[in-house]
Amino acid sequence: MGRTTRRHSDTDRRLLRLVWALVGFACVITLSAVVAVRQEPPRSVGDVTTISAVAVMIALGAIVKVPLRIRSTAFSIAWVETAIVLGLALAPPPWVILATGVGIACASFLTRLSAIKTAFGIAKHTLVAGGATALILLLGDRWPPKGFWSVVVVLGAVYLVAALLDDVLAAPVIALASGNRISRQFLNNLDLRLGGFAARFVVAACTLLIIQADPRLLLAVPPLVLSLHLAYSARVRGRTEQQAWQRLARATDALNVVDLDKVLTSAVVQAAELFSADQVEIELRDDHRTVRGGADGVITGDEPTAIDGTVVPAPLEGHDRTVDVGVLRLRFRGPVQLSERERYTLRTFASALCTAVRNAQAYAELARVADEHAYAASHDALTGLANRRHLLERGTEQLSRRHADGVTALVLIDLNHFKEVNDTLGHAAGDQVLVRVAERLRGAAQDDDLVARLGGDEFAVLLRGLPAPAVAAHRAESLLGALHEPFDLDGMRISVEASGGIAAAPASGGMAELLRRADVAMYQAKRAGQRISTYAPTRDTADLGRLTLGGELPRAVADHEFTVNFQPIVDLGTGEVTAAEALARWHHPTHGMIDPLRFLEAVERSGLLPAFAEAILDQALVAATSWREAGHDLPVAVNVSPRSLLDARFPGSVLARLRAHDLPADRLILELTETLTLSQLDVVDRVLSRLRDEGVRLALDDFGTGYSSLSLLSRIPVHELKIDRSFVTAMESSAEAAAVIRSTLDLGRSLDLTVVAEGVESEPQRRALWELGCAAGQGHLFSRPVPAGTLLAALQRGAGGRPGALAPPLHDAGAVIRLAPGRRQGGRRDRLPHLPA
Repeated sequence: MGRTTRRHSDTDRRLLRLVWALVGFACVITLSAVVAVRQEPPRSVGDVTTISAVAVMIALGAIVKVPLRIRSTAFSIAWVETAIVLGLALAPPPWVILATGVGIACASFLTRLSAIKTAFGIAKHTLVAGGATALILLLGDRWPPKGFWSVVVVLGAVYLVAALLDDVLAAPVIALASGNRISRQFLNNLDLRLGGFAARFVVAACTLLIIQADPRLLLAVPPLVLSLHLAYSARVRGRTEQQAWQRLARATDALNVVDLDKVLTSAVVQAAELFSADQVEIELRDDHRTVRGGADGVITGDEPTAIDGTVVPAPLEGHDRTVDVGVLRLRFRGPVQLSERERYTLRTFASALCTAVRNAQAYAELARVADEHAYAASHDALTGLANRRHLLERGTEQLSRRHADGVTALVLIDLNHFKEVNDTLGHAAGDQVLVRVAERLRGAAQDDDLVARLGGDEFAVLLRGLPAPAVAAHRAESLLGALHEPFDLDGMRISVEASGGIAAAPASGGMAELLRRADVAMYQAKRAGQRISTYAPTRDTADLGRLTLGGELPRAVADHEFTVNFQPIVDLGTGEVTAAEALARWHHPTHGMIDPLRFLEAVERSGLLPAFAEAILDQALVAATSWREAGHDLPVAVNVSPRSLLDARFPGSVLARLRAHDLPADRLILELTETLTLSQLDVVDRVLSRLRDEGVRLALDDFGTGYSSLSLLSRIPVHELKIDRSFVTAMESSAEAAAVIRSTLDLGRSLDLTVVAEGVESEPQRRALWELGCAAGQGHLFSRPVPAGTLLAALQRGAGGRPGALAPPLHDAGAVIRLAPGRRQGGRRDRLPHLPA
């Protein structure tokens, strides 16, 4: 409100300065007239009578007027300029100037105008008389005019000057009082004013001609003046009424919005303009709020003081007056009396505002109820989390954004033994546990994640914008880790265990398929006794195509359709090949090359695993023997199924194949996956201990993607760690992936293990890994998986004239190499000098 108050104060000061400036100019003209009068006093009683008559005529012209109110200030349109021009034609101009001041002063006294209005009226009309006098002095002998055309032309010129001066002097004052621009005020109702000027000029001209012809005919002038005044007043009132109703229509139309704040703001502005109020106040009873403002808008800030003066209230009630939502108050700084038309307009506007407020309140209530229903339809009532419907909608929306950055994954979480909580402590306690679980999951999730309760004790977290699929496992671990701490429930400590399944967004199938895959992974975790499991197509029994292929496995094994390709493992610094990994392939006679993800689980379930494993191992050892005979003594790495490690005959079979091919045991590396069942590690320990004791090397594959990574390291005596390719792919853009790589390398150094990075695709990745301390890697940068003969040919050909190398070294021989702090060669070369360090 402070800004509005200051604006009104500034306007008042400008008005006062303008009025006093006019008074100053008027005083100069009056003094000049006094000097001229003293030099030429009245010569006869007739002159005094004429001058007195002119003063009376000017006073009457000021009294007979058309009223006009702007805010709390009353203005009027009068006949003063007509009386002045006639007076100039009948009496000496200096006396007319003085008579003007006297006549306006008398009229102001009789109509009880304030001092400031009296001063402005005297000053303005004195200046009008002075301006007309200046023109008369220029006309010389042609004034006063004689004859019809002289009266029309000369009197018209003098009247035009007087009328223009009257309008020009009044326009700035009215513009400041109403807040309009001067140009807009001058053009406002210009046609009416011009018509009024023309009518009054006709009266002045006729009066002058009558006086010159026969003064007795002046009796016809008053009726003519009265008729013209009434006609003009009626036209002004008609125009005012028309404009008022148009403004009312626009004002009520502006209330046709459904937002209550906009309704109140519009009502304040429209009412201030419609009723020329200095301030408008709207008080709503139900909402207990009061809004104040003016034509410039609603008042904001810490100054709620209302304007002192006249207050015109209007109840906000409907047409039937049965509903009363509040009150509308018009505030004016001075005394104001609304006309009957304005009072009716105010009642009409208040009724329209009442309807608009009720509509806005009803719309707000409907919107609130709709929002509540929409929220209830998309959220779980107990926990406040998103429900299954909301998860599917948001997930579908996310998957439809093919251009979205990052990977979308879903973590499905199911509480273990939750039924026991309900059965033992009751459903109320179970509900409290579910609420606490929801709070912890919400707290552990990131801003972009969507946490949902699917029903019962099943929760889901939609992960968005992941740099790589493997990062989902770490995020899932943090989510389930948040549930590790026991709950305090009615003085009891309750521990909650949960199983989680992770699935990355599929290429097809949408959100329903993503949810199904996460569900498959979650039940795999439950069956395997793990806390978290990542969806793998090889373990998805819903793949009908894989089931079909399973029926062809016996034939494939018998016909030797399973072959082996080899991907070299390279020293990242020198580019020399240090080992090769054997990768099984199925050359199907109809379907062509089949990826192992589609047939490995079927092999495990078919009972053909021992024969399949022996065939693959035999081909790998044959390749290693051929390389060794050609001068490239390279170890070969073979992936081992967890099911094979549960077979007590497996170590004997492996050692027998090594002896059959006359290969040292340390030329074989068995790669283990993190899907090993912890509960079965006692059996696995015996199998692996025998192989290790015989010299076979062990590697932990895809390290970092599973929950049990560290648990496996503490139980299984491995020699190598292999960083999953997803971390290598994302290391340049993801701080999380880079952190996993650094921590794995630090772990390898501390445990004296070899670390191999999978999925090295570019030279920047190779250099970055080498600078971090990773000495070995494999990937398409060096070679795709190729047959054994193709790899042997590449080894013999070499790179840059160096047989056995597939890439140029990262540094020249003999160069001083600055390694990162703490970087050193990992691995033990005492037993396997050719393995990557």
